[in-house]
Amino acid sequence: MGVTNHYSRIVVSNAQAVSDETFMAGTMEIDANTLGAVTGVLSAEPDYLVMGMSAVTFYGGAEGGRRWREQVESHAGLKVSTGAEAVVAALNAYGNIRRVAVLSPYWPSANTQVRHFLADNGYETVRDLPLRCASWTQIAQVPDDRLRAALRELDGDDVEAIVQVGTNLSFIQFAAAAELVLGKPVIAINTATYWHALRANGIEQQMDGFGRLLSEY
Repeated sequence: MGVTNHYSRIVVSNAQAVSDETFMAGTMEIDANTLGAVTGVLSAEPDYLVMGMSAVTFYGGAEGGRRWREQVESHAGLKVSTGAEAVVAALNAYGNIRRVAVLSPYWPSANTQVRHFLADNGYETVRDLPLRCASWTQIAQVPDDRLRAALRELDGDDVEAIVQVGTNLSFIQFAAAAELVLGKPVIAINTATYWHALRANGIEQQMDGFGRLLSEY
C-alpha cells in the first residue's frame, strides 16, 4: 500500500512571542485559521488528515484535545491524527511509562497545557523545559547545541521517557539518536504523529532510522 502526502498551510503571521500572553495569542491565531487550511487540502480528496501543528491540540486537557480533534473531523468528514493524542499513543505503545520530561519551543503557559494533557492521560511530568522561542520561524532555527544541552537538562534517573512537542522544532534525528545513548524512549512529536496516522490506517510497516517507535511498534 502506498502513501502520498498532500499539504495545506495554515496561514498566520510570524508571531512575535515575547511573553506568555503573546505566545498564547499567536497559537490562537493558528487555531482560528486551521479549518481554512483543512478546507484547502480537501480538494486533493485525502483519506485521512495528519495535523502538522500541535500546541492547541493540548489545550484544555484530554477533553479539550478530544473536542478540538472532533471539530476538525466534523468539518472534514475524515479522521484526524493530532500531535497531543499521538504522543500519548506513543507512550502507551512503549508501555510501563508514567514519569516523563518534556521539551518544547513554547513559553511556560503552553507547557502548563501540555502537562495538564499528559496528567489527564496518566503521565506525570517530572521536568519540562520551554525554550521560549520568539517567533514561529525561530522555532525552526534552534541550534543543535541547545537541543543537546536541553536533553542533558531534562534527563535523569527519575525520568522514564522524554517527550518533545512543537512541530516546527526539528527533533526526529535527535530523538532517534538520544534513545540509543540514553537507553529510554525519546519521542519526537512529528515522528509520533506520522506513526499514529500510519497505524490508524492499518499500515504496519516498520522503518529503521526514526527511533524505536517506527522500527518496533
